Amino acid sequence: MKSSPVAVVAASAALVAALAACSKPQPPEKERPVDPQATQMRDAIQKPIEKAKSVEPSVDQGAQQTRDAVEAQGG
Repeated sequence: MKSSPVAVVAASAALVAALAACSKPQPPEKERPVDPQATQMRDAIQKPIEKAKSVEPSVDQGAQQTRDAVEAQGG
């Protein structure tokens, strides 16, 4: 029995699809370099947070002194 050209093409396409499905996955692309604009934005957000953290001990100390002064006055 002779196969029709359409059947041969269909069988070949099915074989190629099956082989492609069983092949090893492609490795991920290399990591993209960090966008300088994103780095600048992160730094702009972090700067006031870091400044607030750096002055927190002196603010806490001032608050404690105020509490102590109020208590000393009988408050």
